[in-house]
Amino acid sequence: MIPEDLFYSEEHEWVRIDGDVATVGITDFAQDQLGDIVYVDLPAEGESVEAGSVVGELESTKSVSDVFVPVSGEVIARNDALESTPEVINSDPYGEGWLIKVRTSGEDPTSALLTAEAYSSLVSG
Repeated sequence: MIPEDLFYSEEHEWVRIDGDVATVGITDFAQDQLGDIVYVDLPAEGESVEAGSVVGELESTKSVSDVFVPVSGEVIARNDALESTPEVINSDPYGEGWLIKVRTSGEDPTSALLTAEAYSSLVSG
């Protein structure tokens, strides 16, 4: 399941653009690879982030994985509900399992991201 209306990173994050706000989460493929997510560490609101940098981590029953931010800007919201229910990322990665919202800065934030079709090729290849 790869929603057509989102953009993707090669590190398996998805991005939904709404004006200058990018909502970021991990893809269904990524949550499936991780297994049951038991802990989430996210950046603080107000933190400046640079595209491609590590901004947090997800801990699962299998491993610990870095969370990369696919866009640059300022974190304006974090999904604090994940602190008590991190498993929502497994059950609804494209909805209630979102991680952070970033007010983007600079040029087109999607220019370095993949389309759904390109991401599908990446994970199926």
